[in-house]
Amino acid sequence: MNELVYPRERTLGTITLVLGLLAWLALILGTFGGALIGLALGFLFYLFAQSALIAHLKGNGVELSESQFPDLYAQFTACCDQLQIKTRPQAYILNGNGGLNAFATRFLGTQYVVLMSDVIDAMDQHTDGVRFYIGHELGHLRMKHLSGHLLRWPVLWLPLLGAAYSRARESTCDRHGRACCASPEGALRALAALSAGTERWKQLDISAYLDQIRYSSGFWMSFHELTAGYPWITKRAARVMDTGAPMPRRNVFAWLLAAITPYAGRLGGGYGLLIMIYIAGVLAAIAIPAYHDYTTKARLSTAVTATENARTVLANYYRANQKTPESLETAGIRSPMTDGTRLALDAEKMILTVGTDRGDLVFTPVVDAEGLISWDCTNGEGLEPAQLPASCRSSQND
Repeated sequence: MNELVYPRERTLGTITLVLGLLAWLALILGTFGGALIGLALGFLFYLFAQSALIAHLKGNGVELSESQFPDLYAQFTACCDQLQIKTRPQAYILNGNGGLNAFATRFLGTQYVVLMSDVIDAMDQHTDGVRFYIGHELGHLRMKHLSGHLLRWPVLWLPLLGAAYSRARESTCDRHGRACCASPEGALRALAALSAGTERWKQLDISAYLDQIRYSSGFWMSFHELTAGYPWITKRAARVMDTGAPMPRRNVFAWLLAAITPYAGRLGGGYGLLIMIYIAGVLAAIAIPAYHDYTTKARLSTAVTATENARTVLANYYRANQKTPESLETAGIRSPMTDGTRLALDAEKMILTVGTDRGDLVFTPVVDAEGLISWDCTNGEGLEPAQLPASCRSSQND
């Protein structure tokens, strides 16, 4: 059954699994176990959300059985046998509300295959049509795509890698769908119904449809496929007709843009680009102010150190004369300093203001019972309290 696995899936699956486990380990160790709490909360969210889906399925869907739509159930069991699936999942039909689709899911160890009613109606005159969709979804279950998703989750958003792994899985499942069909053309027409619709697939010109693959080498088609979780349907159709069918090379510049675009899941590349822009915007909104505060603190820390001698001179003047100096010049202090820092003195209270290009530091003297002077450092004009450096605190001068 190895021929049913798209060659790149095993490689990409191994890479994403290893990186995912390393990422989980880093998250757990980096948060001192805090990530486990997030993981537990995530499981609770999954439990409630998935239980709602299964309840909706069992309450509103129709379960296939030997007595309920036996013709469809026979196709389902035949496909399970073809794919050597011994433990058969539960199969349901659900109202598709106009959508051609099917999906596989699992909940607390039980597996489900769900066919939308519109798919069944569209394939009513196609012997292999429903079998292709059944086989495709059984492929997800047989390959354990659902159970391995959580372990890989931390790295699936990575550019190129996450999307490539998703596309490889879909190609694998298309092979499973093809294996359930009597002919490659039958599989192709079933797949092409996703493009041509519920009726027109019958008149589809297969040759002309496959010829559309030539468009996929363009920049935008290459980019949006590289950032999407599904290959273009035209490519999928070509591969179910011939697993070794050659594909056009993607545009090299599209690879460069896709390499910096996070994978947005099944939403596709355009949304991935928006996510990248959003993440960059959030990081900029956080990083730019943080960097500004960091450089401000560094500049002010230098100013605190550079003006320490001036505060010492003022304290010595006060202790020697028992009064504040009338000006900085009286105390023998020059302003501005050699580095451009401006000093200003309130002669009445001996408050020293240090003016920098980032804002003002204000040093207020405090005299204790023994006559020793310490300085309270606060923010002045142009500064926020959060921007004060660690060195800006009371320092005692003899």
